[in-house]
Amino acid sequence: MNTRSLSFIALFAAFIAVLGLVPAVQIPVLAVPITAQSFGVMLAGAVLGAKRGALAVLLFLVLVAIGLPLLPGGRGGLGVFMGPSAGFLFSWPIGAFIVGWLAERFWNRMNFAWMMLACVVGGILAIYPLGILWLAYATDISVLKTAIGSAAYLPGDFIKAAIASAVALMVRRSYPLIETRGRAIS
Repeated sequence: MNTRSLSFIALFAAFIAVLGLVPAVQIPVLAVPITAQSFGVMLAGAVLGAKRGALAVLLFLVLVAIGLPLLPGGRGGLGVFMGPSAGFLFSWPIGAFIVGWLAERFWNRMNFAWMMLACVVGGILAIYPLGILWLAYATDISVLKTAIGSAAYLPGDFIKAAIASAVALMVRRSYPLIETRGRAIS
């Protein structure tokens, strides 16, 4: 890992932290707020690729774990990893990795539809299962009820995926960072 990659990882961890300043929207039924930070997770994978995107999210989570108040509402510390949203937090690096892996695989034919598919698969389909399971466990609500309640998050997550796709494609055109088939584009 070179200095440039480390800089991008740190930059995206900081970007996800800044997204924590956007006020969260609390859904009355569920204990997990809607935040802008999942947008940062999708964008990290889409712009940096699988490895660097996941590392950026892991760095962010380490900073949260050591107590920095980087989650909406100034939350931080190990306690958030036992709370209702912990399953989603633990899924974020996996989601960023999957978004990045798909972006790398489809890099040569990347367009909005492919990038949107990558963001939806990694940023929604990969994150929701563990998030819903943990939320059901933490709140003592059935998995089915939790899954149905979590549907309230989908419209916002699809909007975040669309915005992340558009931004990632703009970055790809002007300053590509993802490596494809062993050859660095940047």
